[in-house]
Amino acid sequence: MSDNTGPAADDAERTGDAAADRVPSEGGDGGEATGGDPTAPDEDAAAEDATDGENAAAEDATDGENAAAEDATDVPRDVQKYERFQKMDGARYERVNEFLRDRTYITAREWAIARLCADFRTETGVEMTKIGENLPELVPFMTDTYTPQAVNQARYSFEEKVTKAGATFLYGAMSGFFTAEDLDEMMYEVTEVAKFLLEVEGVDLAVADELEAEDKISEVMRDVRASSADLRGEEVRCPECGHVHEPEE
Repeated sequence: MSDNTGPAADDAERTGDAAADRVPSEGGDGGEATGGDPTAPDEDAAAEDATDGENAAAEDATDGENAAAEDATDVPRDVQKYERFQKMDGARYERVNEFLRDRTYITAREWAIARLCADFRTETGVEMTKIGENLPELVPFMTDTYTPQAVNQARYSFEEKVTKAGATFLYGAMSGFFTAEDLDEMMYEVTEVAKFLLEVEGVDLAVADELEAEDKISEVMRDVRASSADLRGEEVRCPECGHVHEPEE
């Protein structure tokens, strides 16, 4: 019977100890010690990557805010404070242009630029460059910038159309084609359109002021009709009934 001692037993014991050393211990450090997969992503590294991503996103947002602030700073102060067409915020150019085309001779472009030229007039002239470069900021329904030449052309076109429309209207009023009642009714209609455009531009019209303006316009038109009758001759023929009567004093 063997007592398992001697060199052979010592070798067996050393072999067993070595094998025990190679067995991963529980709770140890490192991938081999814990028995984990060395190819799995490290949790600390993933957390660090996520933090870096959040920081990068925050930096991008900050850069965007700074860029927006710089762009706002580039806009002149008087342009930032301009509020003429704020009631038209969200309106499309086509809708505005269609409304004007149905009731006037001018386009939306001519209307807006004519108003801007009046508001940005200085002692040395109109600030064409400022108007053109900041047109989308000044007028909500205008989406493109304009050159100074384009601004000047639109203003000239507006003035030309107003002159022609005025000549047409005055001829109709002076020609005797319309009675005094016809002219009053006509003036009421055109005044309503003009007042609407002024209200859109931000002008606050009181009722008393509106009535006073309408009375003055009617009085002027009666004077125009009487004066035109004098120019045409001593007698006035009614275009409706053909009755001839003296011009009103």
